[in-house]
Formats: sequence, structure tokens, C-alpha cells
Amino acid sequence: MDTALYGPGGFYRSAGPGPAAHFRTSVHASPLYARAVARLLTEVDAVLGTPPALDFVDIGAGRGELLTGVLAALPPATAARLRPYGVERAPRPEGLDPRIGWGEEIPGHGLTGLLFANEWLDNVPVDVVETDAQGVARLVLVAPDGSERLGEPVSGADAEWLARWWPLGEDGSLGSGASGVPGGGVPGGRASARAEGGARSGTSGGPGGREEPGTSGGERAARGGAGDSAEAGLRAGPERRSEAGFRAEPGTGRDAAWAAAVSHLARGLAVAVDYAHSAHTRPAFGTLTGFRAGREVAPVPDGTTDLTAHVALDACAAATAHQGPAALTRQREALGALGIAGSRPPLSLASTDPTAYVRALAEAGEAAELTDPAGLGAFGWLLQTVGTGPGRAARDMPDAPGLVALLGEGVRGS
Repeated sequence: MDTALYGPGGFYRSAGPGPAAHFRTSVHASPLYARAVARLLTEVDAVLGTPPALDFVDIGAGRGELLTGVLAALPPATAARLRPYGVERAPRPEGLDPRIGWGEEIPGHGLTGLLFANEWLDNVPVDVVETDAQGVARLVLVAPDGSERLGEPVSGADAEWLARWWPLGEDGSLGSGASGVPGGGVPGGRASARAEGGARSGTSGGPGGREEPGTSGGERAARGGAGDSAEAGLRAGPERRSEAGFRAEPGTGRDAAWAAAVSHLARGLAVAVDYAHSAHTRPAFGTLTGFRAGREVAPVPDGTTDLTAHVALDACAAATAHQGPAALTRQREALGALGIAGSRPPLSLASTDPTAYVRALAEAGEAAELTDPAGLGAFGWLLQTVGTGPGRAARDMPDAPGLVALLGEGVRGS
């Protein structure tokens, strides 16, 4: 998966129109998303006491769409102090605002501000494991043409991660339940570039895959799976426990990638947004799938296809719990706290100002898409504070109402 996405000629290495030609994300759905992130950034700025230099790092920056939108939405005084930076494996886009830095790595440690990762973690490579006829979880090996076979039993850190976060017992048992992040399960559907609803995004790379000993014909530990949604394939109780073929995607690399990213912050907020599942809604048959030219396709690691799998955001949150207070929520609630509601404008406005009414109606439609509980609104948001306490209580922070709503007393001033 690492080679197919980030190696020479890999999916995210190519120039051109970028991920937007293959799938649609919240960033592409509406400029309202960038405005909401800009508001979040201004509130983080207020919590930090308006430092002389304010960092905004977009991990998995695509072609710089979010950075450009946030810069345009910020108050001029805030934009003048901003140090915006895009982290992406693809070359710097032509015509990008010269104020925006660009590179393959997060620019140093000691950052102060907002680190934002919109659909980055789902492209950090993962192994796929599958239970055999005896219920033993084995690595799935995949050839360049996408054909698969079972390899050696999973072991070491991946086995420990599975035991804690995604149990696959010798009898094939899985956790069961009803909610992904607080408020319910996060659906696994995502939209192609031509579709409406839940979406995909461009990213920079994460930790690479490893060559498996004993493989042949270019086979690697599989970053491939059945592409089922978070709810698909879940069956209740003992009837499923004796069956082979259950799949999981160990998240050790993603936990490490998230922890490494957060470690670059000295003070501020790190946010990961992605389609996710948690301990009580793990899918029975995995989630890894592919996207190409606006369609969901088989996850063939040939460099022409985006390869993506849902994220165990609860495990990522645990990996950075030592940094400070954090929160897991859905995009619907997060954007609502940041002023994106999707309510229709009053009909009376059509009579007094028809142009304003049409504009407001269009924005309401865009907001409804961003907050749709069956689409983008179901995405998970992980908000991790870093180095922001101790200080004022949340009730004394009128300049950060969105953060107060999302983090409550976990928000502390400088």
C-alpha cells in the first residue's frame, strides 16, 4: 500500500488535478468547511492568547484547497500572523499562494496553533489480517494484480493491538455494539468524485508497509480487504464464531503516525477527521477499498488507485492521551458548534432581498451535505489539546464558544 500510494509513480506522487479528480471530500463539497476550520483556528488563537506567530498545518493537503480557503476566511489581522503549511507527497501546486509553505514533512517541532488532518489517517498504510479455518488470524498477502493468499500468523505489536482494539479470537469472535463515536456508528460509505454524500480525500503518506518474508511474485502484506462498511457483515453471537474469513486492520502504524504528528505541537489543538469505527462497531470483514476516476473499485495496489481503510479513532486518541484533554465527536456536531447548521433562510427574505435569499438557500444546501448524518456528517472528529493548561475556565472564554462546546472544561487558556 505504501508503494502503491507513495512510491515512485504512486497515486499521491503524481501532479495534475489531484485527489479531487477521483473522490470528493468536505473540503471540495463547500467553502463553508474552510470557513468552519478558520473559525476553529481563530478560537484556538484566542485560547493561546494571540501569539505573535500562529501555525496552521494541513496534513494531507491535496492541492492546497483547505489552506487557500482558510486564508481567505480569516480576519486580516489573524492572517498576517499566520504561518500556513501544507504537508503532502505531491509537488507544490502551481499558483499556490506564496504565503503557504509546502513539503513532505511537518515543519519542525514546537508549533503553536492548529494541526488539521482531514482524511489523512485513512491513507496511512495498514496490514490486513484474516482468520483461517482454525480461527487463527493470519496476514493477508497481496500480489500487484490484487490476488491474495494467507501468510504467517499475526504477531508482535499488531497482535497486541488487535487483542486490545479489534479482537479476533481463535473462534473468530468480534466485539459487538451500536456506536462508533459518541452518538452512534459511523457509516462506512464514502462518495466518489461524481457522487453526493460521504467522501474521500488526498493525503500525505504515513508509515510504510513491510515486505513479508517468504513472499513471492512481488507479494506484500495485504493492504487490501473486502471494502465492507462499518455496519456490513456484522452478525450476532455464536453463529459467526466458528467461521473463517473474518478480517481486521491493525492500527499500530496509524496510532504511531498520529502520535508523531501531535508531537510537533508545543501548544494548541490537533484535529483528525475521518470515516471511523470504534471498539463496539468494528466491521467483521474489514473496510479497505479503492477509488479511481470517481468510482469505488477493488483495492489493487498498482499505483492507479487510491487505497483507503476506516480509522480506529478511539485507538488514535489513546495514543495521545498523555498530551492533554481530548474529545471524540461527529462532524455533524463539530460543525454545528462552529456555526454550520444547514437551516433554511426565512421565506420572507425572498421578498425583501431575493439575491440574498438564493445565496442563503444555496449555503443551507451545502451545510446540509456537510452535516448529513448518513454521509459527511457521520465522519469522526478527534480533537486533541496540547500544552494549553492550566488557565481560565471555559465559562470565562467568550472568544472560543465552539471549542467550549466541543471540549467543555478541557479548554484552558494561556
